[in-house]
Amino acid sequence: MSAESIEVCGTKIVYDVTGCGKPLILMHGWGCNSSTVASIAAVASKTHTVYNLDLPGHGSSPEPKDVWGVEEYTAAVEEFVSRLGLEKPSLIGHSYGGRIGILYASRNKVDKLVLVDAAGVKPRRSIKYYYKVYTFKLLKTVLNFCLGKEKAKPVIDKARSKRGSADYAAASPMMKQILSKSVDQDLRKFMPDISAPTLLIWGEADTATPMRDARIMDRLIPNSGLVSFAGCGHYSFLDNPMGFSSVLQSFLKSN
Repeated sequence: MSAESIEVCGTKIVYDVTGCGKPLILMHGWGCNSSTVASIAAVASKTHTVYNLDLPGHGSSPEPKDVWGVEEYTAAVEEFVSRLGLEKPSLIGHSYGGRIGILYASRNKVDKLVLVDAAGVKPRRSIKYYYKVYTFKLLKTVLNFCLGKEKAKPVIDKARSKRGSADYAAASPMMKQILSKSVDQDLRKFMPDISAPTLLIWGEADTATPMRDARIMDRLIPNSGLVSFAGCGHYSFLDNPMGFSSVLQSFLKSN
């Protein structure tokens, strides 16, 4: 394994290269890094040359200088592929990495696409969720009016961290903005444009990207198949490593 880096879209991407054969881009989820999906890289490197990325703002790759969304992350991967001269790569995306995989595969030539507990379908929101959102907006308005924007900002940021997800609370100020921009992006309209053979691998107990999302993707992506593992959560590749390895190897070896 060798660690490399490259400048794309005004930022640096650090990545590991393993295996040999056709190119495959591996993209981890939010708040993770290339080591999180190292077990996936080990399986895929038996048949492919695997480029396991630290997405910008994760692992050893610095944060973007601007507030990126899925479009900007996808453009960075597109430039990565172009700069390295990789022809028709396969893609594996876990969680947030799946967002990038969906958008990339909808407009570029891809050999195979694997979406692992992938994000990309806008989640259903409860009344409780909308109550929290609108009470926070009211609080923000009142604080800005009473204290002024400069004095209100640290109070608002603290309140936002308490109300947000664990991913949001753990993120830096820039990555908080990026997560906020990305989290509700619904990519369903891009899914019918994916022509590559697509494998969906899911944990049936996944609460972050539930089975509902997998079924929607399976219905919308033309040449797709869904494999799910009972009792597994959002990290199905860690919860059932043997089953995951068997399914992934079979798909990557198929014609």
